[in-house]
Amino acid sequence: MSIQLFDLSGRLALVTGSSQGIGYSLALGLGRAGAAVVLNGRTQERTAQARAALAADGITAHVAAFDVTDHTAVRAGIDGIERDIGPIDILVNNAGIQRRAPLEEYSVETWHEVMRANLDSVFYVGQAVARHMIPRGQGKIINIASLQSEAARYSIAPYTASKGAVKNLTKGMCTDWARHGLQVNAIGPGYFETPLNQALIENPQFDAWLKNRTPTGRWGRTEELQGACIFLASAASSFVNGQVIYVDGGVLATL
Repeated sequence: MSIQLFDLSGRLALVTGSSQGIGYSLALGLGRAGAAVVLNGRTQERTAQARAALAADGITAHVAAFDVTDHTAVRAGIDGIERDIGPIDILVNNAGIQRRAPLEEYSVETWHEVMRANLDSVFYVGQAVARHMIPRGQGKIINIASLQSEAARYSIAPYTASKGAVKNLTKGMCTDWARHGLQVNAIGPGYFETPLNQALIENPQFDAWLKNRTPTGRWGRTEELQGACIFLASAASSFVNGQVIYVDGGVLATL
């Protein structure tokens, strides 16, 4: 298989929630594979810092700061990228949040906050980008699902619900848009060393449980998600559609 199948030179990739953590790592991986990258976040300053770090790595990077939970802002932001930077070839819907609490105590406001960030944003950004991709007859959309798309843990039921919905929205996007030349897939990360998981990383009891539960015996490193993202963003996955690739160190493979 030719390495050129994975070459992203000349492509433009938008990664939401990419000022830190998994989003930043995926932007870095796509950039090193040849893509120009558009970083998205709510705050201009933090996203600009991430852009500077990518530029220092020799990656062409741009900033588009808009709130992915605001439908109007999303439409304006995507139209602005298409107009001022270039056509979006690759979208990575990564933005998301976590809010932990027992379900019986979970507030309605927090439920909606999680759904807006983790699910509504995937629909808003995916639809806005697809409306530009469809007339061009091609495009790659990669949604970030989760290990929790398949399994639940105590105190994160709303997050689990949102990521289960992302899995099935990915299938729905494929069903509607594959006929127009789009490939829509998802990556399901397991437990990774990220700011989102910092409280768990610092909890000795959870850290021990996670390492015992994971066949590989450790937390994932964010750079270990880059390969799956590059594959789904490249020509190598031209007939892969509506799938979720779980990158979890083997958690879902074992009891």
